[in-house]
Amino acid sequence: MDPIEFIRALAALAVTLGLIGLAAWALRKFGPDAVGRMIAARQDRRLKVVESLALDPTRRLVVVSLDGEERLVLLGDGKLLDWTPKGEPAPTVPAPEPVA
Repeated sequence: MDPIEFIRALAALAVTLGLIGLAAWALRKFGPDAVGRMIAARQDRRLKVVESLALDPTRRLVVVSLDGEERLVLLGDGKLLDWTPKGEPAPTVPAPEPVA
């Protein structure tokens, strides 16, 4: 192997690694969530997640702020399990009627 070919191979390797590094940097900076972050930075959002706590693998407690008022939400299995706004009683489930 000639020294010129060896230098060309090393230069090609350096260019390839440089392009991979540039692509990784660009993906971090301008990745799929970058557009959402730019939109959120420009707008003042009404709904914000203040804090989240995982109770178990299927349920999570979330404190959300809506128009400056904080509310507690219990989420589970991909659906809303409990939503009790301030000042309102908790929803009750009606008893099933007996089958005649």
